[in-house]
Amino acid sequence: MRLAPSEVLAGRHRLLHAAIAQQQLDALVVTNLFNIRYLTNHVGTAGTLVVTRDALHMLIDFRYREAVASLQASAAACPTLHQVSVPASYDEALVDALISLGVSTVGIEAAHLTVARHEWLTRTLAARETAITLRSTERIVERQRLIKDRFECMVIRDAASRLDAVADQSFVSLRAGTSEREVAGAIDGALQAAGYDRPAFETIVASGPNSALPHHRAGARNLKTGDLVVLDFGGILDGYCCDLTRMASVGTPSPEAQRLYESVRKAQQAAIDSVRPGVLPSAIDAAARNVLIGRGLGEAFGHGTGHGLGLEVHEEPRVGRPRSDTRESALEPGMVFTIEPGAYIAGFGGVRIEDDVLVTETGCEVLTSVPRDLRICG
Repeated sequence: MRLAPSEVLAGRHRLLHAAIAQQQLDALVVTNLFNIRYLTNHVGTAGTLVVTRDALHMLIDFRYREAVASLQASAAACPTLHQVSVPASYDEALVDALISLGVSTVGIEAAHLTVARHEWLTRTLAARETAITLRSTERIVERQRLIKDRFECMVIRDAASRLDAVADQSFVSLRAGTSEREVAGAIDGALQAAGYDRPAFETIVASGPNSALPHHRAGARNLKTGDLVVLDFGGILDGYCCDLTRMASVGTPSPEAQRLYESVRKAQQAAIDSVRPGVLPSAIDAAARNVLIGRGLGEAFGHGTGHGLGLEVHEEPRVGRPRSDTRESALEPGMVFTIEPGAYIAGFGGVRIEDDVLVTETGCEVLTSVPRDLRICG
């Protein structure tokens, strides 16, 4: 597995140390495992990271001590990392670590630390007669993850390029009489053969009227001649996600199916063409949505146009209509997200076409290269 080199981690740490200082924090407690991986290369189901203004302190139990020690002896070592043993309870070890570090104002990841844990930590710190104050923070690490560095771009490009072979196998498996579940199994096997760690999400194969259900789960329905089929799949490679949706028709598509497909295809191209630095994500959504509205399909497009990709298959930025209480941030070079407009007609079927894009200095790079034509299968 490829891991971020030490110099890449050091760059991430510099940005985080500056953010901690800007928010007048002595330390930040990182409990989200994706954020911990981003900052340290540690991959596991447990761990807590205390980031001060000049170092990182990894709280880890016996299951991962050797793995972290081995990592620290490699080219992917985490700079300024101090390993702290957790003999029993992570929360008790965290209290001890905060006291020993002599910090007073400590940020927590409000979106990832439960109310119960926060209350326990607050009570325990008070009972220990410390002057430590916990302050809620939002998205400090996630804001950094929004802009992919050179290592991340390299891995995501590789992940996206491998989808070509997976798509080829998925189209081969499509024929009348085959069940959705069998097609999904073939796709999952192709993901494994292509070298992915695992699927990025449960593979979607939605045929006929099921294709009008955006997140239909592949079931026992057998494909029939005349069906539209939505194939939505992705893989995780070295921790990073890619995501693709392509359309197929079992036999010759009807004129209505062809019209639906062409409408979504034009909507997706309009969205891709609008991607460049300085544009708001809602403008990308509007570019796709306006095409479908102009073709009488505005009500058939009920979800957002895309979502960020990275260590998680759904992360920032959200490419859709903004919440009324949210201030949007404009696109910047290094952002990676999907563009996946769709149109769904109950009782008939639906179409969704999805690609992954990287924002560049002048526009965008489409990372996925599988042809977008409506594939005619047997």
